[in-house]
Amino acid sequence: MIYKFRVILDTEDDIFRDIAIDEEDTLEDFHNTIVNAFGFDGTEMASFYTCDDAWNQEDEIPLFDTGDTPGEMRTMADYRLTDLLDTDSTKIIYVYDFLNMWTFLTELAAIEEPETGEQYPAVLFAHGEMPAQAPDKNFEADENEFDFADDDYDEDDLDMLDEGGNFEDYGFEENWN
Repeated sequence: MIYKFRVILDTEDDIFRDIAIDEEDTLEDFHNTIVNAFGFDGTEMASFYTCDDAWNQEDEIPLFDTGDTPGEMRTMADYRLTDLLDTDSTKIIYVYDFLNMWTFLTELAAIEEPETGEQYPAVLFAHGEMPAQAPDKNFEADENEFDFADDDYDEDDLDMLDEGGNFEDYGFEENWN
């Protein structure tokens, strides 16, 4: 089957690409298709993030294994599209270039039979011009996210200085290499 996605740049302007790709292709194949569809050079790090229906970010799926032990982390190459996306789970977030944070909201719009003679993956439709710079992100916490109840927070818990203004002994010297 062929998955048809709408990949939308997270900005106020309407900038998106419609992409058709085989359901058996990997997330890495999808990453490469998105990079080409939006005109990136493909030299930057990228990740997909699973998300809920409200686009709340969940688990990261990176392009490369960034774990402490090689092979401990699954990467884009380890997931087929059908492993994560279907008619019940249609959304995934894609982030390219972690310095600039190009963020794309990617939604599975249709699952169809392949068309005879068509090559996949394919960009079916392109709308909007890519800006020269990534859109600014407004990273804000919910209004009460960092409010602590008085009984949950004790000023002394964070105080590393003793009464004389010196650092308390936390065994630093004995553990120093």
